[in-house]
Amino acid sequence: MAIFGESMPELAIPFESVHAVLTKYAERHPDKRALYDLDQEKQITYGQLDYITRAIAQYLHHMGIRKGDRIALLSNEKIEKLIIWMGIWRCGAVVCPLNVEMNEAYLKDLLNNIGPKLVIWNEELDGPSITGNLACQSVMFSSWPADTERSADEFFAEIAKLPSGTDVVQSNTAEDVACIFCTSGTTARPKCVVYNHLAYWLNGLSTIDMVGLSAEDRMLEYRSFGWNSAQILSLMPWLETGLTLYIAEKFSHHRFFQWIKDHHITFVAGVPTVISMLLNEPLGVTAKDIPSLRLMTCSTAPLSPEHWRKFEDQYGVTLLQLYGMSEAGWICGNRHYKRRMGTVGLPALHQQFLIADAEGGGCPPGIEGEVTVGGPQTCLGTISPDGVFEYLSGSRIKTGDLAILDEEGFVRVTGRTKDLIIRGGINIAPVEVDNVLLGHPKVAEAATIGAPDEIYGEEIVCFVIPRPGETLTEKELSEYCAKTLPPFKVPKHFAFIEALPKSDRGKLKRDELKKMWAQANQAS
Repeated sequence: MAIFGESMPELAIPFESVHAVLTKYAERHPDKRALYDLDQEKQITYGQLDYITRAIAQYLHHMGIRKGDRIALLSNEKIEKLIIWMGIWRCGAVVCPLNVEMNEAYLKDLLNNIGPKLVIWNEELDGPSITGNLACQSVMFSSWPADTERSADEFFAEIAKLPSGTDVVQSNTAEDVACIFCTSGTTARPKCVVYNHLAYWLNGLSTIDMVGLSAEDRMLEYRSFGWNSAQILSLMPWLETGLTLYIAEKFSHHRFFQWIKDHHITFVAGVPTVISMLLNEPLGVTAKDIPSLRLMTCSTAPLSPEHWRKFEDQYGVTLLQLYGMSEAGWICGNRHYKRRMGTVGLPALHQQFLIADAEGGGCPPGIEGEVTVGGPQTCLGTISPDGVFEYLSGSRIKTGDLAILDEEGFVRVTGRTKDLIIRGGINIAPVEVDNVLLGHPKVAEAATIGAPDEIYGEEIVCFVIPRPGETLTEKELSEYCAKTLPPFKVPKHFAFIEALPKSDRGKLKRDELKKMWAQANQAS
């Protein structure tokens, strides 16, 4: 396997610059829908996208932006955001799509660490307040196409004033930096991750391999493009295949299946929170009501085998569990042609995958170890909350995830190294207990932690959300667990709550549950 800096790996779709890709699609099918904004009910064709991104590149060049310059793009999810994004890449600049859900203080810190030459912000934000202390240019954008009655300094209005016919070609190469985005920051201030175009291209090819995407697909994405997952699952395959991408600002429970019906969606991105919501609040829809939808994926957080099975039984839609990391891109994924419930699938393409033991050696099948990855589809490095860059390219990244490889190459994630419960000297993976509880017909969600215990060091505690209208008791759950788990893994305590603490990406915050348990017992 080639590592960044060595020879280019053999690619299913050869790498092309954004300029070359958009020009090709405009010549091939100029009237084909490229992007559709479900909230604004607005579309752009490939011909229009080619034209406007050329103009954006020209405008950015006029503003003094050159290849490699960093541009912060602050906006919720809308068609204009992706249009500007492609224009930035076409100009050869680096896009920094910071999540606007973060509070203003974090945004200011992140912008200072990144050091953009330009900030482009949506009119829905308080741009002057966010960018006030930055020594760089900033510009506000409203909606595309340009409105002649807008203020003179609005982004698209300024672009409309440019003379046509000038083409600024600063094509991005595979080695050029493509994007700087921030992690979720679930336990501390968020850090930023730096990717080059080659890594993005390779991750997109991994998605295409897993899902089987082609130019004929119609993809639905409702997550933030500030997330690495949305970038490599949706944005890059769209760019590489020329499919049609439908976007929404956020997931809508009551509109979800209507979107699929109305627009004949063939593929949908998913997360465990959405899967749980559709299971716990069913809409009476089955596969026959949405015949165009051939499959969904689930990533960004673990999906229990029980939820996976229930979803497919209830809706008749094929579900693929995928597994990735902000710094590593795709790590594993079930394929449309080969999958196994209860696993995160086979290792992704274009990377070096290894389940390592304590000494760093590879674990044989059936033996648990820590997932580590390297290779050209991982990030170049990270920028700490204090602005320190750590170079990671060419090194092996430790994920902190525990996993087991089976004889056929499928990977089952068993937990997090930091979440392990050590009871009487024995390691217990919380995910194992979670999955048993999720098999109970009255349980909607469950999360297990280790709580301090004077005798065993740690004892097993489970937080449980009952299904709507159901009543549960500790005795009932304890007896249910005892049917599957050995005695030392049966939880000692159960706590019933209305919601589990999660990040904006649906990842469970077990540390918050530990604090909740400590506070409750301290009060008692």
